[in-house]
Amino acid sequence: MQTILQTRRRLERDVELDAKLAREASDLGAMMELALEGENMLQELNLEVERLEKEIQQTEIRTLLSGPQDVSNAIVTIHPGAGGTESQDWAEMLMRMYLRWAERSEYATEVLDYQQGEEAGLKSATFLVKGDYAYGNLSAEIGVHRLVRISPFDAAARRHTSFASVFVYPEIDDKIEVQIEEKDLRIDTYRSSGAGGQHVNVTDSAVRITHIPTGIVVSCQNERSQIRNRDMARKILRARLYDLELEKKRKELQAVEDSKLDIAWGSQIRSYVLHPYRMVKDHRTKLETSNTDRVLDGAIDDFIYQYLVHREKSRKRGAGTKVAG
Repeated sequence: MQTILQTRRRLERDVELDAKLAREASDLGAMMELALEGENMLQELNLEVERLEKEIQQTEIRTLLSGPQDVSNAIVTIHPGAGGTESQDWAEMLMRMYLRWAERSEYATEVLDYQQGEEAGLKSATFLVKGDYAYGNLSAEIGVHRLVRISPFDAAARRHTSFASVFVYPEIDDKIEVQIEEKDLRIDTYRSSGAGGQHVNVTDSAVRITHIPTGIVVSCQNERSQIRNRDMARKILRARLYDLELEKKRKELQAVEDSKLDIAWGSQIRSYVLHPYRMVKDHRTKLETSNTDRVLDGAIDDFIYQYLVHREKSRKRGAGTKVAG
């Protein structure tokens, strides 16, 4: 029943959005007529066009997100690559970028697990992004991200290259059955080691679950209650196992492209260059911008949009090849 109500609310919002875009397009037409008649409205008109273009892009993104789990919440995990403090700092920069993007997009977020780096940054982090199409959007970010900059941790001020990997999983609805046998689990508890404040706990409330058959390890330490941490860790494990099964099916069907394209270490999906010039470039779509500060502050919608368009075109080309064959 709850799923039906959620679907109904999404459909109602889509209908409202369609009516809203129609009204705004009509208002824009009226503004253009006034401008042609000599009214000084050029600045206001440009702002309205820019805003409407953004809304249209967001609407188009929804049409590109047709996968069974695209509408789901997203579970995001970030791991630094080799390189110690430098890569750990880069991983934390990525986490901030995604949290800022979520805030800009009016998504709610919840940090589920955070392992602090020894000197700076993070060793691993998992957080939940809650809202319609969070997973569909963030699936565009799965892969290896590369940073080139003058290291703030190098006394000689040398240029360093760092890597961090981003994994995104849909939060699985309880109605989707994922078989987990208790005998296949090893559950460990330990003391939380958050960044400070309310996340630090003096009891062994943090939970780590190892799924022995697959080797998947998940952990949660955000909640003060061990029971709640255990429940959330199980939820993350279900999402990981569901994603693993989907990946097996994709490989069996020899899909042209899937949501983990170019995830192999060393084949980065995007480069962020801060020295000797400033550039963010997506290696899949070739989209690039010199406004690195804005991107690192969460303005990644254009990269997400271009990737989703690129993925859809690849799927259509693949479907055409199969038909032709």
